Amino acid sequence: MKTVIHLLGFCLTLLVAAGCSLPAKAVDPRALTFAPLRFSIPKADRATLDNGVVVYLMEDHELPLVNMTAYVRTGSIYEPADKLGLASLTGSVIRSGGTETLAPEKLDAELEFMASGVESGIGTEMGTMSLTTLTRNLDRTLELFVDVMRRPAFREDRVALARNQTIEAIRRQNDDPKGVANREYTRAVYAGHPLGRIPTIETVKNITRDDMIAFHRQFYGPANIMLAISGDFRKEELLAALNRLMAGWKGAENPLPAIAQPAMNKPGVLFARKEVNQSVIRMGLLGIDKNNPDLYALRVMDYILGGGFTSRLTNEIRSNQGLAYNADSHMDVGRLFPGTFMAETETKSESTGKAISLMRNIITGMTSEPVTDQEIRQARDSLINSFMFGFTKTDMIVNQHARLEFFGYPAGYLENYRDNLAKVSRDDVLRVAKKYLRPEAMVLMVVGDDRKFDQPLATFGPVTEIRLETTK
Repeated sequence: MKTVIHLLGFCLTLLVAAGCSLPAKAVDPRALTFAPLRFSIPKADRATLDNGVVVYLMEDHELPLVNMTAYVRTGSIYEPADKLGLASLTGSVIRSGGTETLAPEKLDAELEFMASGVESGIGTEMGTMSLTTLTRNLDRTLELFVDVMRRPAFREDRVALARNQTIEAIRRQNDDPKGVANREYTRAVYAGHPLGRIPTIETVKNITRDDMIAFHRQFYGPANIMLAISGDFRKEELLAALNRLMAGWKGAENPLPAIAQPAMNKPGVLFARKEVNQSVIRMGLLGIDKNNPDLYALRVMDYILGGGFTSRLTNEIRSNQGLAYNADSHMDVGRLFPGTFMAETETKSESTGKAISLMRNIITGMTSEPVTDQEIRQARDSLINSFMFGFTKTDMIVNQHARLEFFGYPAGYLENYRDNLAKVSRDDVLRVAKKYLRPEAMVLMVVGDDRKFDQPLATFGPVTEIRLETTK
């Protein structure tokens, strides 16, 4: 025992001699203060190729990797009504169908040998092509990337394969209740507009190789393309290579086809019967586009309503009532056209009516009284502080800048984003909630087994049944 005491005394003497002291009194973390968070938007280099293609570049020599994305002004909104699915098929076969100088099998093998990737696709409002490669293989991968983009061969067997895969996906599209709800909700909100059109087996069967060639020729050209490049390269060398590979490339110089803006959707209750134990509920209406001055107030409003884990929808439907694992909302801000506002949840069949009523009441409550000081402070802080995570990697930075110019966002959008959020007041949130959240104008889409519902859907308005046909 004496030995232990002597050792403790000796250690204490050493600590004092070394200038050390015993731990100070614990500090209350709630009393701590911190300097304001400061973050500057990282800049990317912007250049223009000889053929007019705008390029955003950012060198990053930490790893021997290069990433490139080409943004193309095209999309399914430009498809003929009798050939729905053409854009998606074209986007797929641009890559899978080989090039005029390289068969698909040889293209696949060479890219695999180099551990490089070249992919393509077309969505509703935009097409993309991407490149990933090790720096040592950049020159050859870049050649293949440009060759695929400029001279796709659309080989007939690859066209047939892609067409058959699409038809099979359509045959299976009613298997997933969530997929059914999202599809039919979109069709209802964008009724009569290209954004609301859905490919069918018949329209896909109408698509030929010549259709794909014509679609590519119509949209793929320097006038419709923008590039975002990041990674381990030298700027001047890469720009010189792009100018050489794209020399003489023309085409796609005609104006994009004019597409009218969608009209406000008609309200209604839609129901798709499916023998499942859980109902899928979607509720919402046409929203806003990027040019709407109320965008920032709507961002804050949406976060409070259903955008965060502490949101009103989550707190009441999930935490307090225990009716669902997930309940949220999202104000999708459109780029070329208005997006949608949608509140969503899934709940057991026996609580379907109760969940719908709660959702409607919570949404209506946003329009009747101002949000609390705590709610708006938490929403603004969360949105502002999470902003920087969109710039953690160089590829994210260049793609952010490229997409903003591609879709025509106003100058200073990124630089002013946080300040505009910080200005949003409780009165602003109430004002935009009254203006844009109109429960009486919303589409209600439900997929489930109505024999088990706690109350009939007719409680919420006249019901239109959507029959889920089994297509052979």
